[in-house]
Amino acid sequence: MSSKSKKPNSIKNNWYALKLLWKIYPRVIFHIAFHTLIDYGEWLFYSAFFMRYVINALQEGRAFSTLMIFIGICIAVFASKTLYTDYLNGTVFPIANAEVNKKLYQILFKKSRNVELECFENAEFYDKYTLAMKNADTRLVQTVEKIFGVIFGAAASVCAFIFMFQVDKLSVAFILLPIIGNFWFRRLNSHIDYKRQKDMAVHNRRIDYINRVMYLKEYAKELRLTKVFRLLRHQYRDAITGVADVTKKYVWKSVLLHWLYVEFTFTFIFEGLLIYGAFRNLVSHTISLAQLAVITSMMVSTTWILIGFTDSVTECFKNGLFVEYLKTFLEYKEKIPEDYDGADPGREIQSIEFRNVSFAYKDIPVLENLNMKLEGKKTYALVGHNGAGKSTIIKLLLRLYDPTKGEILLNGRNIKEYNLQKYRALFATAFQDNRMFSMSVADNVVLGENIPPEQKRTVVEDALKLSGVYDKVMSLPKGIDTTLTREFDDEGAVLSGGEFQKIVVARAFARNCPVKVFDEPSSALDPIAEYKLFDNILKACRENTLLFISHRLSSVQNADYVFLLEKGMVIEEGTHKSLMKKKGAYADMYNKQAENYLADSAKQKEGIWA
Repeated sequence: MSSKSKKPNSIKNNWYALKLLWKIYPRVIFHIAFHTLIDYGEWLFYSAFFMRYVINALQEGRAFSTLMIFIGICIAVFASKTLYTDYLNGTVFPIANAEVNKKLYQILFKKSRNVELECFENAEFYDKYTLAMKNADTRLVQTVEKIFGVIFGAAASVCAFIFMFQVDKLSVAFILLPIIGNFWFRRLNSHIDYKRQKDMAVHNRRIDYINRVMYLKEYAKELRLTKVFRLLRHQYRDAITGVADVTKKYVWKSVLLHWLYVEFTFTFIFEGLLIYGAFRNLVSHTISLAQLAVITSMMVSTTWILIGFTDSVTECFKNGLFVEYLKTFLEYKEKIPEDYDGADPGREIQSIEFRNVSFAYKDIPVLENLNMKLEGKKTYALVGHNGAGKSTIIKLLLRLYDPTKGEILLNGRNIKEYNLQKYRALFATAFQDNRMFSMSVADNVVLGENIPPEQKRTVVEDALKLSGVYDKVMSLPKGIDTTLTREFDDEGAVLSGGEFQKIVVARAFARNCPVKVFDEPSSALDPIAEYKLFDNILKACRENTLLFISHRLSSVQNADYVFLLEKGMVIEEGTHKSLMKKKGAYADMYNKQAENYLADSAKQKEGIWA
């Protein structure tokens, strides 16, 4: 999303909300419109017709039975309206809210899954995404309610103005007061409230983050074994102070505008019109007591009609600002849409080539003029220091990002030309930063892959055996059906970092894909477990194109080809033997790691015999 912001068009945004709700659940719009219409109609009927008819009937001495019939009909109509309101609140709106929630969030979730990974690493986009998702269903319905509040409120206000003018021409001047108070001063206050919330957003995000950290198990050990709580407490206090400073910044403007809103909306019109009516009845004797009663009734009804109308106008402007986020998110044009349709890449891998590939993240160069070629059914290793660009190469290969310059080819064809889902289906991946889901071990391994039920258990168990965690999983109370994490299951299993990593590796074994990608699959494992894992990877992936990243060079000796990266460039490449003979950067790194390993082993032996 562009960082350039323009002033939201509230009218267009409210129209967008109306069209979106019509697309999702049109039935509720008819109920909202009709209910709003009869609400305003009730106010007008009671003040402009009912009270006038009753008072005139009493003054003219009409038959009591006629008056009671009229009142009875009115009571029946008002009761029917109440029953309809109860029906809406008890049946129609709850069902509608559930439907809107389901269908709107389906649209939002589909969109959030369709945007590229870069969006979630963009703070501006992520802020708009979270604001779009927060209470989107209820805010959408409320926006449409306020739209009809404006439409029918405007019509009712005109009718009320005409009726007041017919009773007393000067009394219409008092109608301007709630318009000024509720429309002008409240609207100004709403803008201040919006600015205050916007200024508080950065502080509230920090508060929410610290609140999450305090109860998530991932941070429990550090909170107890280190002094990090002091830092968090300091950040929390700074965030609270920031919220307080923002509040102080706007408090006096807000108080003043709220006072003016109350005075103009209620005090001036109620007390002013009563004083005016009393003067004309008691001092100038220009209106009767019956006319005063009608004016008083009209005053109350007209005031609430105007308050309802101006409230709806103000809320429409306010909702327009928030709908802007929803609209911006839903209309965002993806750079790498997940549903992109293109050519079918097939299942045979002849070659994968990085040709003059450069990549920059937020204008920071990560890869520079990278050239690599992988042949099908061979094993390749990417090695290098942290920050050399190894993981970025994997993300580009999987089209989580696109190169800034250059191109990536699969079987001689740019990967941008392929159907994205079919292209990614060629790869089984195991990332070092993958997450566990609060699901069974089996579901965490297959991750929704379309495996026949009768084969699922065998596939999962075979994958767990290859990754070296089968015995541990089978020792759990429910075996592969045991839930991982205790997020929703008190009997869930919490495994060690190495065991979790092995389950992540099992995901790549479980998927039947021509290309297997392992990103630091042994970073949490000891040397013996690492050796066994790489031995299993090499044996299980003989018929696959295999690409793996490892910071331990001892694990890449059996790769067919090795790429050594430094600062986003390939500085050496070849077989392990050829690179060792070259006695360059790779050989130097390998020898230093071997020396450190031997030194560590000697220390361990000394510790055992001491």
